[in-house]
Amino acid sequence: MKKTLYLILFWISFYPLLAQTPQSIIPIETNDNALVLHIDKDNRVGVIYFGKKISQNAEYETLAKSLKYKDDNAGIYNSIYTPSGTWSLVESALEILHADGNTSTELKFVSHNIEKIDANVTQTNIVLRDPVYETQVTLSFKSYSKENIIEQWSTIKNQEKNTITLKKYASANLYFIAKDYYLHHYHGSWAREMKPEDTKLTAGIKTLDSKLGTRANLYQPPTFMLSFDRQATEDEGKVLLGTLAWSGNFKIDFEKDSYRNLRLIAGINPHASAYSLAANQEFQTPSFIYTYSENGKGEASKNMHNWARKYRILDGQGSRLTLLNNWEATYFDFDENKLTGLFKGAKDLGVDMFLLDDGWFANKYPRNGDNAGLGDWQENKKKLPNGIGYLVKEATKAGVKFGIWVEPEMVNPKSELYEKHLDWVIREPNRPETYFRNQLPLDLSNPDVQDYVFGVLDNLFTKNPELAFIKWDCNAVTYNAHSMYLEKAKLPQSHLYVEYVRGLYKVLQRIRAKYPKVPMMLCSGGGGRVDYEALKYFTEFWVSDNTDPMERIFMQWEYSYYYPAIAQCNHITDWSNVGIKFRTDVAMMGKMGYDIVVSKLDEKELVFSQNALKNYNNLKEIIWHGDMYRLVNPFENQMASVQYVNEQKDHAVMFNYLVDNRYDLTSLLSTTKLKGLDAKKKYKIKEINIYPGTKSTINEEIIYSGDYLMTIGINPNLSNRRTSVVLEINEVK
Repeated sequence: MKKTLYLILFWISFYPLLAQTPQSIIPIETNDNALVLHIDKDNRVGVIYFGKKISQNAEYETLAKSLKYKDDNAGIYNSIYTPSGTWSLVESALEILHADGNTSTELKFVSHNIEKIDANVTQTNIVLRDPVYETQVTLSFKSYSKENIIEQWSTIKNQEKNTITLKKYASANLYFIAKDYYLHHYHGSWAREMKPEDTKLTAGIKTLDSKLGTRANLYQPPTFMLSFDRQATEDEGKVLLGTLAWSGNFKIDFEKDSYRNLRLIAGINPHASAYSLAANQEFQTPSFIYTYSENGKGEASKNMHNWARKYRILDGQGSRLTLLNNWEATYFDFDENKLTGLFKGAKDLGVDMFLLDDGWFANKYPRNGDNAGLGDWQENKKKLPNGIGYLVKEATKAGVKFGIWVEPEMVNPKSELYEKHLDWVIREPNRPETYFRNQLPLDLSNPDVQDYVFGVLDNLFTKNPELAFIKWDCNAVTYNAHSMYLEKAKLPQSHLYVEYVRGLYKVLQRIRAKYPKVPMMLCSGGGGRVDYEALKYFTEFWVSDNTDPMERIFMQWEYSYYYPAIAQCNHITDWSNVGIKFRTDVAMMGKMGYDIVVSKLDEKELVFSQNALKNYNNLKEIIWHGDMYRLVNPFENQMASVQYVNEQKDHAVMFNYLVDNRYDLTSLLSTTKLKGLDAKKKYKIKEINIYPGTKSTINEEIIYSGDYLMTIGINPNLSNRRTSVVLEINEVK
């Protein structure tokens, strides 16, 4: 009886508001595209259109009247945020256990507002509410017009008198109509990241997910491409490119319904993560970020790059430091003299900075291997008797800056920190400890641990204000998830996976508030942590521990769809026995660095490297900030070819690699068409990164029209003797 009375009062109170909102259509638009929502006669909000924008918004009303998504057998498939337990028969976006034990939720439209943030960015907020329980959900859509990007999240507020439990709390729930759907997604493991697969979606649910705890991806990243009607190519076809901005467990579901339409639900993985929400508390989900193109994968990728550089990656429109890392030169075996001896090599090579990697810390349990020392962030007195400050000064004298490696979220059981603060460690007290790389994560749900992790960085900067770079690593996943802090605070253990990531972000926010400009590399067990929430705080990420250049061609190709070159750390190492030229040419397609012993280079290798770095410095602005064009796909051909073009279209660079060394290289006899140039401009092409003692086969005196280069192309003359060719394209004034 009370609920009936409440229901009557609810509708009496909200009827005037609804009456003032006669519009039943809410279009969320970018320059080219539109996501169109419809409020039906029952005040439920559904998706009625996703695709190319039309000129007259009023015509979406016509579309709404012509569609019938509701029938008695199927519930409503196209809900913009599908609740569980009432009218829905499909995968839900929201599942709540209410304070009285009821598991059903209904969401009805209350209001919406549109906020013009600036000339390019608009945010639309849609308020939904349960007419029986006082649960409120606000769906937020931030559209970036020029970049054709939509960033979407939800905010769930408990307006009941007692605690509710969120069993599932997605960021986005979309609906697509097409003939067929093709999913381009990834799998992998350490040193085997971003292995692509193409799947034609059939009836049922295809799930991409991760349960690693400390990071999103080791086996599967939260990124994908979805083609409509047919598989999109680089320049043709309808495609959505999506990614979840969350550094922990994720879940993305693709459900093909009985109408053969496709539902997409993306958000935090609800696995072991039921979240209690007290009265008047709210929970904001991470952003799901996506772009749509009807002109193929290349255009969608450029949308994401342009948005990321301008709005998301820290200093995305700025510059980066080239560095020499000591890791593969020394591993853990170094001392002060060995390190200072490497500084000269950094200067001779011409890089900006020397980076000291793992192994510089801990005394009671010295960090001489990966089984001890993590957590004890004091300089090792035997290796570094004069401390980090001395190394910073010596590097400065040698003419290079100095950076340092840390892994502050982790602890070795063989450490003083573990002995003193076992309560700070994520571990199940009633089970044997299980280690990933001989270590355990610290409990970042604990504010004291957050203070400690912040202090690791703050102490380094306070003692060494000239530190120029941080490499932030994270090499373990979460086993036996249990928090002593949550236990003492009488909070559910199911909060741990969420609060760990939130705790990490709190630390990073504090670091950036105090040290806003220091570049930091996001590193994790071979690149298994990159996402667009973490990149708010980092300037770049480590692509993979696998630096074999042949493997990197394929890996960097796939990563490049989601992340621009300025964010990708590509190092020249000794992982492969191919020559220094091939390794360098591949590494140039991003933020290049070195992990070699410079003194071991012979005379020709050193001269080549010095000249290549000069070429890179001349071209890096184009690579980092220009438009990227994928010309020849290495997964489908015997070669790979990639091009970067600046905004003025007067300067470009083209990278070409042989990826198949078989005798019959017939595909290399043809020309490769360039992209992104001005058809009316004239260009000259010259080969760069030529190894000493060799000659180019490219005629530098020929003048080409942009029309010729984009219609007919040029043959880079790859062969078994010319396995990588880099071409610089300049306008003839």
